[in-house]
Amino acid sequence: MFEKGAMIIYGSNGVCRVEEVSEMDLTGSGNSKLYYTLSQIGRAGGRIYTPTDNEKVVMRPVMSRDEALSLIDEIEELDVLTIISEKTREAEYKEAIHKCDPHEYVRVLKTIHVRMLERIAEGKKVTALDEKYYALAEKNLVSELAVALGMEQNDARTCVVTRVGGLLEA
Repeated sequence: MFEKGAMIIYGSNGVCRVEEVSEMDLTGSGNSKLYYTLSQIGRAGGRIYTPTDNEKVVMRPVMSRDEALSLIDEIEELDVLTIISEKTREAEYKEAIHKCDPHEYVRVLKTIHVRMLERIAEGKKVTALDEKYYALAEKNLVSELAVALGMEQNDARTCVVTRVGGLLEA
């Protein structure tokens, strides 16, 4: 269970702060349940209410500073995704993103980066599908790294780009 003030990853919502951990009856049934009240980092406004025992959405702590630096060092060594066919490409991207694992975000970015370079070399445009998943993986990776490293998102992105030699530059 996460404590109030903890920084966590909450599925596709990305980095969130646990604002409260309290009993609530959101169903009106008279049965209260323990819930997290979350606020998204980088998004003003809305709150997310989720049961503490929610198993449908990935909830995990934000990586530590050491884990973030280690991930940055490992980026060049991580493999690209194995895409079986063009028909399964989106499913492969989606599956990797839904794991909410920073290593998987890097694999998606590397896979799409290689594909972008190939398509451009062939005189083709980058596909909307690739752009969509590239942006999603980059947003999720950079926002978590920024929190873990205690820096602004632009600075975290620059740090990764500098370390990797332009991998995330599309």
